[in-house]
Amino acid sequence: MQIAPNVFFVGAVDWDRRMFDELIPLPDGTSYNSYLIRGTGKTALLDTVDPTKAEMLFDHLESFGVDRIDYVISHHAEQDHSGTIPEVLKKFPMAKVVTNEKCKGLLIELLCLKDEDFIVIADGEELSLGDKTLKFVLTPWVHWPETMVTYLKEDRVLFTCDFLGSHMATASIFVDEYGAAYESAKRYFAEIMMPFRLPIRKNLEKIKALDFKIIAPSHGFVYDKPQFILDAYADWTSDNVKNEVLVPYNSMHGATRKMVDVFVDALRERNIAVKQFNLAGTDLGKIAIALVDGATIVLGTSQVLAGAHPNVAHAAFVVNALRPKTKFVSLIGSYLWGGQMVEQIKGLLPNLKAELLEPVVIKGYPKENDFKALAAMADTIAAKHKAAGIL
Repeated sequence: MQIAPNVFFVGAVDWDRRMFDELIPLPDGTSYNSYLIRGTGKTALLDTVDPTKAEMLFDHLESFGVDRIDYVISHHAEQDHSGTIPEVLKKFPMAKVVTNEKCKGLLIELLCLKDEDFIVIADGEELSLGDKTLKFVLTPWVHWPETMVTYLKEDRVLFTCDFLGSHMATASIFVDEYGAAYESAKRYFAEIMMPFRLPIRKNLEKIKALDFKIIAPSHGFVYDKPQFILDAYADWTSDNVKNEVLVPYNSMHGATRKMVDVFVDALRERNIAVKQFNLAGTDLGKIAIALVDGATIVLGTSQVLAGAHPNVAHAAFVVNALRPKTKFVSLIGSYLWGGQMVEQIKGLLPNLKAELLEPVVIKGYPKENDFKALAAMADTIAAKHKAAGIL
């Protein structure tokens, strides 16, 4: 499919993949967006595809009658984009891999490429294809240290690799349903990009200097109305939070579940939105999406041995890894002996720059005084949200 004059999508759509990095759920599949640019003098391939879809890439190249590739532009060394580079170099032995110094080093380590396979470029450097000019802009830590983007000057297309992408398998290259595109991009940001929120914010400013009309990522939709995804990222990477409390919990015999029910009702009575997640069966990706905006996280846990339930400990580990902009955090739960849950969970959240509110941790099944303590926690959260200007 053509996205600009002599610029073609030659990647692969993976309708059936349901897990990424053996970690991230893919409810809507994904795509590996490789692009072919034909200039009057040279031809460039921008990224490749996951090795499992190499045949599809070569079928697409053959359908366009490609008998020569001069440059393979590698924006990011991760194998879902770079993994087919060795096969491309075998088929087109005159091709050179064009990338930055850091990416070169990673590609040598990951793919066993040789030094002579590369042309190394610097930030802002340009490469002519004849009537088309590629400008390379380094965008480190989006989401690896070597990431970069390519700007096709004449056609005003910005190729961003993982930056601004989404995991979405679709027959449409360009966005055809903005609600679905937004949700897919937000999940992608939450699960992959959120830990790099501050570097991404800087790189958003950096690419604004480029006069692009199309953004072409390496996963998901191509944006022919780029302000849509730029506005979304400006919001997600900001420091703004919403009047929302996330309550991920696990209850073994009903005590913690009762606490959660009473606490959630108390929050709603105080006009605070609640997103509640039973960790016994919740897609952690949905929690990640909620973390993009939520002001407060309150984990709910039963006791296992002397500590928190493993599902809750895992959720805390994920929250810590994703580094959300959450402002307040606390814990509710029930135990019978040991009572080390609070210290354990605190120890799992060193990256969270949030104020710890007084937990409500009780013995056994909750009683009237415990319900009053939960109401007091809801009052505290309401006061914190009001002081932050979000309630």
